[in-house]
Amino acid sequence: TAGLKGFSGRSDLSGLYHLGRTLGRGHFAVVKLGRHVNTGQLVAVKMIDKTKLDVMATSHLLQEVRCMRLVQHPNVVRLYEVIDTPTTLYLVMELAEGGDLYDYILRHEGGVVEGTAKRHFAQIVRAVSYCHQLHVVHRDLKPENVVFFPQQGAVKLTDFGFSNLFQPGMMLATSCGSLAYSAPEILLGEEYDAPAVDIWSLGVILYMLVCGVPPFQETNDSETLVMILDCCYSVPEHVSDVCRDLISRMLQKDPCRRASLDEIEAHQWLQGLDNALLSPEAIHTRAHTPAHTHANTHTSIFCVKSANLQLQQVERISSDLQPPGLHVTSCSTIKVSVWRPLVAKKTTNT
Repeated sequence: TAGLKGFSGRSDLSGLYHLGRTLGRGHFAVVKLGRHVNTGQLVAVKMIDKTKLDVMATSHLLQEVRCMRLVQHPNVVRLYEVIDTPTTLYLVMELAEGGDLYDYILRHEGGVVEGTAKRHFAQIVRAVSYCHQLHVVHRDLKPENVVFFPQQGAVKLTDFGFSNLFQPGMMLATSCGSLAYSAPEILLGEEYDAPAVDIWSLGVILYMLVCGVPPFQETNDSETLVMILDCCYSVPEHVSDVCRDLISRMLQKDPCRRASLDEIEAHQWLQGLDNALLSPEAIHTRAHTPAHTHANTHTSIFCVKSANLQLQQVERISSDLQPPGLHVTSCSTIKVSVWRPLVAKKTTNT
């Protein structure tokens, strides 16, 4: 079949998976198409080269594993198992065959019709709400990290590389994420309320869904930064008043004034959906889970347990070694050292 083309015909990964074509690349990782040897189930295999990771990158990676194991929801991409070798960590995940939300938005000039946008956004909100109930903050919500599962009729949240655990009322300090989707308080280098930064990013995602472009985007990063700090954006006339209202409740410069997730879910714009189609039970019945062997499951649990032990050591080391204002740099972030002079200039002029 077409889905099986491009595989090597031999067991490339611990006798468990055939590895096929490359689906994507990052600084430290390659994502390949995988096929389970026994079941034929197609999966995405994220291969991380551990030899290229420094202490902080390792900490982020292991935090990603811990958070993905914790969050089991129909609108979150599933982490099936973790296979650890001396040089490479393999994350075996649900395969998104429908592409990501960013490419979807690009194909809809001027934005997606609100009825369709509403269905997609409601599922994203449910995923984030579930994460927050488990005290997991994503911190890198953006259309590129929302993927489609056409057979399940679902969109799902992925890439927990900047996620972290938090306690209600606890403030976080690490500056991370992507500039266009980052809340003002992150760009200012302030301590921030974890749920509030995800809610800001949800506002940016909804704006992009219905408008087709980001709310804060200029020709260079410094101008984009100023727009975000001023919370300066405009909404096209074709967007309904009720949708405008929801966007404005999330894109509040003061995090204390942003809508809560409960308020977002109860908002008038998100009413009238067919909840039967959006329910976790309905999505779950359309999902396919690989039937892994007992040995496979044992390997997965063992690797994650060992990773969690290592994580505790890494977090202790990193808290001692990390200079103020420094964070891991990846292809989806802009260094704090770049933001800070721009922020200083902005605050001096106001």
